[in-house]
Amino acid sequence: MGYPLYLVDVFAETKYAGNQLAVIRNAADLAVAEMQKIAREMNYSETAFILSDQAQNGGYDVRIFSPGEELPFAGHPTLGTAYVIQQAVLAKKTPVVKLNLPVGQIAVSFSYRSGEADILWMKQLEPRFGRSFNVEEVAAVLNIAPELIDQNYPLQEVSTGLPFIIVPLKSLAAVRACLIDSAGYLNLVGNAEAKSILVFAPETYDPANQLNARMFDHYHGIAEDPATGSANGCLAAYLVKHRYYAAAKIDIRVEQGCEIGRPSLLLLKAEQEGEKGAVSVSVGGRVILVARGELV
Repeated sequence: MGYPLYLVDVFAETKYAGNQLAVIRNAADLAVAEMQKIAREMNYSETAFILSDQAQNGGYDVRIFSPGEELPFAGHPTLGTAYVIQQAVLAKKTPVVKLNLPVGQIAVSFSYRSGEADILWMKQLEPRFGRSFNVEEVAAVLNIAPELIDQNYPLQEVSTGLPFIIVPLKSLAAVRACLIDSAGYLNLVGNAEAKSILVFAPETYDPANQLNARMFDHYHGIAEDPATGSANGCLAAYLVKHRYYAAAKIDIRVEQGCEIGRPSLLLLKAEQEGEKGAVSVSVGGRVILVARGELV
């Protein structure tokens, strides 16, 4: 008997958009090395393994692997796995599914439309704000002129379980112009906690959206990710912390993946309690089932 296997598109408004994810159920007897081999064979940005259909400590034990390593947390696998649990394990409407991840327990809440799961939201861990980076050095890594970077805001590491370098750009043209210099990139992240870079600008292809973003992760073998929930959670925290919208609260739409033909939509909510208070972050989006089968 094999393992139930599901392919889903996460942060997708239509099938074959968003970020693909493979989810495998009842995987408790798979060794870590076997999970890593499967993730490498899938060759998606991540593959998620639900260890058991039985909840433990109020949630479902889940492990997430990129093709190269196990991750303590990742955004689109968290939403995609919660969707599979709601659809295939519980097989009923439920308001919340909790995942037990190495980073901690993450709650995913559901809204429904015509009885079907609609928007999924994940509440992320309290963000941590790290070091800032030199504008000229980052511009060289991105192969753009320094003046295309919005220097009213820092170029900063932020983490809600997985760290990213957040880089504010001035225009959509600047976002589109980014072309990673691999040697400079590896040198930049070599001594940094964050190994991935998210760039964004307040100009979009779709006027219904507020920001356009791209995420580069050459360190883990991902040239560009079509939709990154963890990175956008860090972005949401960054926007509030630095008052990008001159407000301590945001509720916005971010498009990602447009430049690589996988247009994605991520919904971001964040709020800070007072000038120095904690920032709460939620990332939402839709999940679409693409295929189901069996891993043998």
